[in-house]
Amino acid sequence: MAARWLLPLFLLPALHLVGCAPSGTTGTPSPGAVTGTVWRLIELDGNPVVPSVEATLELSKEGKASGQGSCNRFSGTVAISGDRIEFGPLASTKMACVDAAANAQETKYLDALQKAERFELDGPALVIYSTASEKPLRFAPK
Repeated sequence: MAARWLLPLFLLPALHLVGCAPSGTTGTPSPGAVTGTVWRLIELDGNPVVPSVEATLELSKEGKASGQGSCNRFSGTVAISGDRIEFGPLASTKMACVDAAANAQETKYLDALQKAERFELDGPALVIYSTASEKPLRFAPK
């Protein structure tokens, strides 16, 4: 009879811990939370990215930004303070974009980064707000 009561006593603390676990974070991340990760662009101005075209962003602790624009690689500087993010001039390679949609996406993406103002984490997603877009850029960790 005592064995019937032991199992619930062991499960109670475990259930309490599961109930207290955060379901995801939202808010201002520390710069360390967004640096050192390769981020994959999943949404640009509220729209999904062009299928089979990868746009990425990597931010280093040393203030460097780099990634894939859609057709071309880019690099430059980034300053992160609190929830503020500001990119310096971004240089990119000049490979021809065969796909017009990928070219348009790259132009809009790089412009949005250049005009970025603030960022936050929404669960695992990095969200960057820019004056170049009505809706934020949304990234998933790659």
